[in-house]
Amino acid sequence: QVQVVESGGRMVQTGASLSLACVISGRTVRAYAVGWFRQAPGKEREFVAAVSWSGYNSNYRDSVQGRFNIVRDDANNTVYLQMNSLKPEDTAIYYCAATDNGGWSDVLQNLQHRGYWGQGTQVTVSS
Repeated sequence: QVQVVESGGRMVQTGASLSLACVISGRTVRAYAVGWFRQAPGKEREFVAAVSWSGYNSNYRDSVQGRFNIVRDDANNTVYLQMNSLKPEDTAIYYCAATDNGGWSDVLQNLQHRGYWGQGTQVTVSS
């Protein structure tokens, strides 16, 4: 059984850095493309970043491009979301999802509709 567990969320000040971890158990993490999503209070869940099975491909939403970095650590079955220059609008519950279906071209659909999801970790950025 695949389990996805996020950690690392906490309250930080504007401009701070924070690294979230997503540990995937049940199969080697190399079997999965992995994505991070977030949901702020009263808002829809939105895509943040994704990385392919090989780590060669990655994708980011525009508002985090250049500030966030998604990194695979296959040896430890972990995918990190490194977040820099945090802003109050980054405040949300951050979720990790993993999928072993499809290809890179439809990875977002597969993550959202066919992925394994964690319970989320809260990130709060104070102004």
